[in-house]
Amino acid sequence: MLNIAEIKNGIVIDHIKAGQGIRIFNWLGLDKAPYTVAFVVNASSARMGRKDIIKIDNILTINFDLLGLIDPHITVNIIENEKITEKIKLKLPEKVLDVLICKNPRCITSTEKYIPHIFHLENSEARTYRCEYCDEIKSAGDFR
Repeated sequence: MLNIAEIKNGIVIDHIKAGQGIRIFNWLGLDKAPYTVAFVVNASSARMGRKDIIKIDNILTINFDLLGLIDPHITVNIIENEKITEKIKLKLPEKVLDVLICKNPRCITSTEKYIPHIFHLENSEARTYRCEYCDEIKSAGDFR
């Protein structure tokens, strides 16, 4: 059994699809963190078979919409005084702003750089989003 010290105040990102944890680890810049971070890959899970887990011994501001875009089945536990004070179950966001980029050359966002890239959830099972301006379809996995 792997033993990782308790977190006093921080965040546990749990139920990450096995192999996807590295995307979150890199996106959060945890390789440069001046605090303790534990990154567990392929942990046994009764519910998922295998999963990744990230334990961060620090309170961070995290964009839960982007995290839900990466993996909508993630659970985020907020830890205070070594106890879980909040459990956040993520989901695919209904709308994302400047996370997905429209590649359609005819889209207004291609010529007018100041216009935000806005996408709306088109199909939650397929995890696809539709550009607000030109109706271009993007996969949730295509985030920047």
